[in-house]
Amino acid sequence: MKLGEPTIDQLRVFLAVAEQGSFGGAARQMGKAVSAVSYAIAQIEAQLGVTLFERQGSRKPVLTDAGKGLLVEARNVADEVDALLAKTRSLHSGLESDVSLVVDVMVPGEVTAAVLREFRTMFPTVFLRLHVEALGAVAACLLSGDARLAIGGPVIGDHDELERQAIGQVELVPVAAPGHPLTDPEIAPGESRRHLQLVLTDRSPLTEGREFSVLSPESWRLADLGAKHSLLKEGIGWGNMPRHAVLDDLSSGALVELDLPERPGGFYPLSAMWRRDARPGPATSWLIDAMREKLGDF
Repeated sequence: MKLGEPTIDQLRVFLAVAEQGSFGGAARQMGKAVSAVSYAIAQIEAQLGVTLFERQGSRKPVLTDAGKGLLVEARNVADEVDALLAKTRSLHSGLESDVSLVVDVMVPGEVTAAVLREFRTMFPTVFLRLHVEALGAVAACLLSGDARLAIGGPVIGDHDELERQAIGQVELVPVAAPGHPLTDPEIAPGESRRHLQLVLTDRSPLTEGREFSVLSPESWRLADLGAKHSLLKEGIGWGNMPRHAVLDDLSSGALVELDLPERPGGFYPLSAMWRRDARPGPATSWLIDAMREKLGDF
């Protein structure tokens, strides 16, 4: 038996009858005549070679086993078409079809999660890609075209191809495990240079050969902030960490904030960055504003 191909309108009629429980209810919902609804059901049954509704002995159409089995598929098809139409309308209104975002590891995870949760609600038709990188690798994602928007730190400075807008900052604090020699409150100037320092680094050519807040000639370079955090808690070296990332450790005593004469901590400014030849659209602009607002509340 050669099967026909139901139209999307016929599938919508099928769904309406199933949801409303009657041809009349479906007709009212869709603004059609009852005869048009009945004809559409008869057509789709003929095309698929199955009976979708039992009509005998009941005032209301009841889904057959075949109808029940095809109902989910019909709903999926209708949902896909609705998504296609919604995205098309968004494109006509100037909304991006997709946004690629790269976020600095220094940005609090709670901030990123809250913003992206709201983004998915606000822009359900916009496909979002997310990268998390460190230091110069954030801007490198923009320059390579892997990301359209970056939320990153100041390590690149002004770049001819990038626009930058300040949106917040993260406090960095030097920490070490209890018992580390640098936890001595009477630490002498220069003492930090005698101890292993754990340093966040990246493999971007944009920051190759550059160092940021490195005091000790003995250092371990890590591209993973989580790995750095774990090593610090194990008493292996000292280093700067975002305060939000070690707040619980400072409260519990698992880590100690260091009072070093060199004051290696400070604030890590965060900016929204994008390429000058790719100005932010509505969804990207919303992300910038939302990140600024959440960072301000954090």
